[in-house]
Amino acid sequence: MDSRRPPLAPACRTLPQYVRHWAETTPDRRAFTFVEYLAPHSRGVHRTLTWRRLDLRVRALAARLAEQAEPGARVALLCPQGVEYVTGFLAALAAGMVAVPLYPPGLPGHSDRLSGVLADAGPAAVVTTGRMRQEVRDLCERVVDGATGRMRIVCADEVPDDDARGRRPVDVEAGAIAYLQYTSGSTRAPAGVEITHANVVANARQALTAYGADAHPVTCVGWLPLYHDMGLVLSVAAPVVRGALSVLMDPAAFLNEPVRWLRLLGAHPRAISAAPNFAYDYCVGAVTDDQKADLRLDGVAALINGSEPVRPGTADRFHAAFADRGLPATAHCPSYGLAEATVFVSAARPGEPLGRFALDRDALTAGKALSARPDDPRAVLLAGCGTPAGQRVRIADPVSRAVLSEGEVGEIWVQGPNVGRGYWNRQEESGRVFRAEFADGSDAPGGRWLRTGDLGAVLDGQLIVTGRLKDLVIVDGRNHYPQDLEATAQEAHPVVRRDRLVAFAVPGAAGERAVVVAEHVRTVSLAELDVRAVVRAVRGSVSARHGLRLADVVLVPPGMVARTSSGKVSRALTRARYLAGAYAQGGDVKAGGPQGGTPPTDTTAGTASRAAE
Repeated sequence: MDSRRPPLAPACRTLPQYVRHWAETTPDRRAFTFVEYLAPHSRGVHRTLTWRRLDLRVRALAARLAEQAEPGARVALLCPQGVEYVTGFLAALAAGMVAVPLYPPGLPGHSDRLSGVLADAGPAAVVTTGRMRQEVRDLCERVVDGATGRMRIVCADEVPDDDARGRRPVDVEAGAIAYLQYTSGSTRAPAGVEITHANVVANARQALTAYGADAHPVTCVGWLPLYHDMGLVLSVAAPVVRGALSVLMDPAAFLNEPVRWLRLLGAHPRAISAAPNFAYDYCVGAVTDDQKADLRLDGVAALINGSEPVRPGTADRFHAAFADRGLPATAHCPSYGLAEATVFVSAARPGEPLGRFALDRDALTAGKALSARPDDPRAVLLAGCGTPAGQRVRIADPVSRAVLSEGEVGEIWVQGPNVGRGYWNRQEESGRVFRAEFADGSDAPGGRWLRTGDLGAVLDGQLIVTGRLKDLVIVDGRNHYPQDLEATAQEAHPVVRRDRLVAFAVPGAAGERAVVVAEHVRTVSLAELDVRAVVRAVRGSVSARHGLRLADVVLVPPGMVARTSSGKVSRALTRARYLAGAYAQGGDVKAGGPQGGTPPTDTTAGTASRAAE
């Protein structure tokens, strides 16, 4: 039996307690399904765990982990996407240990990050699968300089069910650390956010309420990697708290054939899913008319877009492409969040029209969110990220720490039960980021605040995210948002690849200078391009729209713009490589090879080209 409507969730302290509750009350209902695509154009092989089976596997693996390490020890998850990742994560929590969600060795371009995070977290044990055992063992030995026995390896798929016998649950305090969520590293070195059991349960409940999943039965459908904060909360924590079915697929399966994601959305009533901005545009361009023919998307409840400033055009293009498949116009839900707040902070509610804001660009650079005509070529078009999900949000002056009024742009500050404890082994930075106070102390009755480092404003009661404080391009005393410059540059010429470019500032003799590094589309090579014409088009568009002269425009092959582990472009790493001469004029790209992560990448390195000024 598989009832679509689970009973109301109880008030449990931890995710393993929820697993146990559902195993006792609805044992035969489906909990997690992983869809594996073994061949091109495959419709997928489904592997399903019921709540009873999930509970058994979690208890067995928790017992095995208890033999390897003490409560409070860190356990790194180096599993491929799948049910073993889910059971490994929940088992670490059930054993009273601290999970460290990561990814198996071999993710292109991220071996240094993986080694660095392992060295920082210092796990006593590693959970992986039998297929990945040797690669994980080699990695662990490199991280500990050849020493053996420092990190004990447990293969989740080789632990027998019998290990669950006699397993006693560990009594874990709600305020204890459940896992370390390492930041993506888009603006700095990754840091491990200490997420408590209370934090993740609170944020799962907040997300369920925000997207209407607390009152109606839903299915969570996802391909986001489970080491990513949004993937972990939406595909694991929220369904565990709600007792809802979670349907998972591998990110590579989506990238190879994006219609697979849409088919899963259509196959499950009231589906909720999340994806970064590029994925929606990717579906528009990659899903063929023949593939669309058998799609039925009228049952989709919410599509979460949690990228950097969400632009209405993305939602419009996606809906236009799939409206005739029944996709509701009100399904798109721009949202805002960050790892330091577990993930979800603010969200537009499903069933409501998209919040559209046309803002005056010059006023925005001066710190004011003033309305402009949508058809004004100098207007910045942004989507509102709705209202906070069970949290308090304020806009603060990042220097004076004064609370700003509606319509003023400043740093987004957050307060709520989902805000993490701090950064692992970074006491000074934790105090600065997680324990901020307003200058007059009058707006913090519930304690201190999280400084997000993100810029935004409140208009008409909605949160609008405008960019990252550290990413601001400041030239001649004027602020420019890199996302805004990138949006202009990618529209300047058809060969500039959408969402595969970065703008940043570099030092110059007379102050900061602005640079754009952009990938070209896959359908052409650099040798076939008139690079000078592309550079002229980009320079001209940026100059006309922003009044900014670009000091350099570099065109690179697909896959050469640096990525974070979550698939976002990394301005910090691309800037560092630019300054190090990695994108050499007409020569080999010394940084070498494509960057891994979520977006599609080519498998060969290429050359970078720029035109003389």
